[in-house]
Amino acid sequence: MVAPAARRPFPWLPLVTLSATSFVAVTGEFLPGGLLPQMAEDLGVSQSRIGLLVTILAATIVISAAPLTAVTRRFSRKSLLVATLLTFTVANLLAAAAPTYEVLAGARILSGAAQGLFWSVIGPYTTLLVHRTQIAKGIAVTNFGGTAAFVLGIPVGTALGQAFGWRMAFVVLALLVLVLTAIVILRLPQVTHIERLATGEISVPVYRDRTIPTVAVTCLTVLLVMMGQNVFTTYIVPWMLEVPGVAEGAISPLLFAQGAAGAVGVLLAGRFGDRFPRASVLIFLCGVIVFVALLGAFGHVPAVAFVGLLIWPLFFGGIPALMHARVMASASPRIRDQASAFLTISFNVGIGGGALLGGILIDGLGIRTLPWGEVAFLTVAVLFVIGANVYAARSARAAAPVP
Repeated sequence: MVAPAARRPFPWLPLVTLSATSFVAVTGEFLPGGLLPQMAEDLGVSQSRIGLLVTILAATIVISAAPLTAVTRRFSRKSLLVATLLTFTVANLLAAAAPTYEVLAGARILSGAAQGLFWSVIGPYTTLLVHRTQIAKGIAVTNFGGTAAFVLGIPVGTALGQAFGWRMAFVVLALLVLVLTAIVILRLPQVTHIERLATGEISVPVYRDRTIPTVAVTCLTVLLVMMGQNVFTTYIVPWMLEVPGVAEGAISPLLFAQGAAGAVGVLLAGRFGDRFPRASVLIFLCGVIVFVALLGAFGHVPAVAFVGLLIWPLFFGGIPALMHARVMASASPRIRDQASAFLTISFNVGIGGGALLGGILIDGLGIRTLPWGEVAFLTVAVLFVIGANVYAARSARAAAPVP
């Protein structure tokens, strides 16, 4: 059992273990994006239908996250994590063996159900391992695995798919998840996640919790940001091949470099997120807007495209960790599981909706419109964040005692 937070050192080993689980989850979620051409050709469907697999998985998460979180509220967090990892293993093996697009879509639905529960557990698990003044740092460490998926998981999976076929990439991922499951069983500590009422304290219905408005605002912001990001990133490989004319052999190294830049962004979020939470979000968002707009305007110029493709992920890399930390820090302990579930829903409505909208833009207006779609959504998100910050500051001043 984990000791009280104030009396333990920063729990690097458990957080790195959770980070590794994020790595395999994100790799599995976005792997089709790196293998779009191979999967489309093998299954005899369009690239936009393969992109729709991201939407299918995200839609499953949206539908299942909240009810599964509620049903499993009193189950051990560690046992639930192990169950989700075993389900990932089965889903990836099923995907590798899928004879048709429909079977592959079914495998994605199974994986999505597991992911909905996975992301609802991992954030609160992190907050139970760290001191409340280090939530952003803890979330950054845990989320680093997701960024590492873009640095290593997806590029290596893409390279495996190009060399040995896309099915082998899913087999290797399944084996990696299985090994990681054993590590989780052996090394991850149990946590106590049920809040006990103090003597004389009266239980208040969850819907009357005072932290719900802050959680709701953050979730809406996440939805806008992820919608914009995934309009473009779901189809980044075909965009790179068509617009700047990146050679196919250079795709994997470039994806690796993008992931590395995103990893730097996560480190910056961990460094400054606890000290400057509001300013950090705005700076990172504005950086994304500037460099994606650069790609939209001058992406056909290889040198400009190279710079934009590297700096854009650096700014975006820290945003998910910052938003995740904001929800975990602001939500009361009694609703953290539910808050994490709805944050997961917001992320995946954005991911799935962005992938769907990106496919519509490609079919209707062409692939060159994708960067401008992201710029539009993130501009609205910045305005939303500014408004939310102003409202929060005014509310804090109004609630302050008069001297």
